[in-house]
Amino acid sequence: MDFVFALHSHLPWVLNHGRWPHGSDWLCEAMTDTYLPLIEALDALEREGIAAPLTIGVTPVLGAQLSHPALESEMAPFFEQRLSACEEAEQGFGSSGEEHLIPIARFWRERYARLQRLLSRTDGGVVGALRRHADAGRIELLSSAATHGFLPLLGRDESIALQLAVGRAEHRRLFGRDPAGCWVPECAYRPRGDWAPDPAAQPIPDRAGIEEHLAAHGYRFFFVDAHLAEAGRPLSLYQDAGWPERSWRGEGGEFPRPTAEVPDPASPRSPYRAYQVSPRAGQAPVTALVRDPESTRQVWSRHGGFPGDGTYLEFHKIRYPGGIKFWRVTSPDSDLGLKEPYEPNGARARAFSHAAHLHWLISGRAGQDRPGEVVMVAPFDTELFGHWWFEGVDFLADLYRRLARDAGPNPRTASAHLAAQPARAAVSLAAGSWGANGDFSMWLNPATRWTWERLWTLERRFWAVARASLADSARHEVLAQAARELLLLQSSDWQFIISTGAASDYAARRFHEHAEDLEVLVHALEPGGRGLLPGAARHAERVRSRDDLFPEVLSALAAVQPPSGS
Repeated sequence: MDFVFALHSHLPWVLNHGRWPHGSDWLCEAMTDTYLPLIEALDALEREGIAAPLTIGVTPVLGAQLSHPALESEMAPFFEQRLSACEEAEQGFGSSGEEHLIPIARFWRERYARLQRLLSRTDGGVVGALRRHADAGRIELLSSAATHGFLPLLGRDESIALQLAVGRAEHRRLFGRDPAGCWVPECAYRPRGDWAPDPAAQPIPDRAGIEEHLAAHGYRFFFVDAHLAEAGRPLSLYQDAGWPERSWRGEGGEFPRPTAEVPDPASPRSPYRAYQVSPRAGQAPVTALVRDPESTRQVWSRHGGFPGDGTYLEFHKIRYPGGIKFWRVTSPDSDLGLKEPYEPNGARARAFSHAAHLHWLISGRAGQDRPGEVVMVAPFDTELFGHWWFEGVDFLADLYRRLARDAGPNPRTASAHLAAQPARAAVSLAAGSWGANGDFSMWLNPATRWTWERLWTLERRFWAVARASLADSARHEVLAQAARELLLLQSSDWQFIISTGAASDYAARRFHEHAEDLEVLVHALEPGGRGLLPGAARHAERVRSRDDLFPEVLSALAAVQPPSGS
């Protein structure tokens, strides 16, 4: 059995939108907690000769920030602040009688200094390092929708197409190659059918399914949660039944074609295989890789999984001023005041043992050798490793060391697995996501409904003027920035943050900000707005200085073609 470990890396656009607590410091923390340690681990495994065929998704909006000149100017003061905080903490503990915490302050100071050196000597930063590992064939890089838009709820097929077209163009610009796979934001999927998610939405009959959009933009696979496959109906499991293969020719070559639908309620869909998803005539099939619920639950859960171990660094208890953590989980349910001092060596040893435990778990599953079960897929948010679970990157590296040393499942990238074991079975997936409740309710609910009402209206207005504005070069600057603001407005992060309640005021402010700028720009592009163009051009220039991303947005906009039949 193959083992595909997939990481989904994403942050919304925060550059030039303040620093603390939700501006560039958010990105800088992710750099020092997750992205730089991950590069450090990949480099170490390379030196050791250990294969680590991770499948790593980098959303285009994150990639744009990781490669932006402004990031360097943000990282320098961030490192300076953290190193100063380590020195201050060391002195403060000495005078407060907390000498037992001084070694932890020194641990952090050495860590930040080491990561600062790594960044300074890494050509091209994180993007350059990932590209180098991908060019060497050690990892596979995925793309995603441009700004992590929640695709099933976007009101226009053109909006979905723009998200995917810009995402693909940005990936090519940053990494020098086209991606084979797409991380669909929030693993959110909607099949073909009538669309009416809310009374405020304009109903649309027989909209194209998400897999049709992916196929139209050249993607060959994506990831879904297990319940989406389980709820779907099985189609033509002809390989297991020994039925003869038939093929059909479409764009991109000849592909296996499933035979007529054969529902079999007695045969549940296994998460340990890949599936073709409702290919339509003229489109290459798109494959869904299904999340393994067992291994992911063991890694993900704070209360039942590895991150909740009492030895690990406590995420929620932070020393101010400085923003550094000195305590361990102790117990997931213990009061913050009862947390005990962190012990880095003990935590490192625990990560090693947990890697061994997961290897045992997945090896046991692989050893069951059930017919047709050929792949185990473990997808996670990259930020789980290092940011939320501080020791997670060490755990990940130790897991690949164990996989290389001991018998067990064969680690492969997603594309390498599909090349060796193409999906033969096909299913119709149910609508849903990997969010709370497994549906869309984390993003569309009473607290967020107002965002969709405003977004759907602005989508209609933008697409009503987009084609005509493309034909008029005098409007291009305004149109390009309007497209950027539309994409930023569509980020799924705003609804997610509002729903969690952790920083809803920040998310609402950002949403209003992008909506108001989009309204100014679109109004100047609408009939009768030509007199507003000079002022809108100046406004676009000001907004571009803040939201300076996606340089190829106009080319992507010109190429937008929703799937046929939409």
